[in-house]
Amino acid sequence: MITVRLIKPLKGKIIRYEAELIARDATSMLVRARWDAGAFDLGVLNFTPGDWLHEYFYTDRWYNIFRLDSAEGRLKGWYCNITRPAIIDANAIESEDLELDLLISADRSQIRLDDEDEFAARNLDVEDPAAHRAR
Repeated sequence: MITVRLIKPLKGKIIRYEAELIARDATSMLVRARWDAGAFDLGVLNFTPGDWLHEYFYTDRWYNIFRLDSAEGRLKGWYCNITRPAIIDANAIESEDLELDLLISADRSQIRLDDEDEFAARNLDVEDPAAHRAR
């Protein structure tokens, strides 16, 4: 099992949960986690208890991708977070959410960018080399 820590600085929150390791290489890790929180409807995506997430984390990319499947295995869509590159070790993944999200329905007919105001509130200086260093 892998411990996943999703850091949300703007909200002062860390979401922590366990996931099953599916695959890993030098710069990425794929884990599978069950959605055990309550129902959560985002319009484009609807999270239901018992759903499965296949979560792709990267140490060399500024995003992660969560594939959402129903408990029965039906694709529901994708939830993509703009993040700092993940910190991955043998037993854990840490990912800092930069607030901007991309939601995509299973049939790709609905694509929505969310939380642009929250991303702007982070006031990140992408020209500052320090912004790109690992925490």
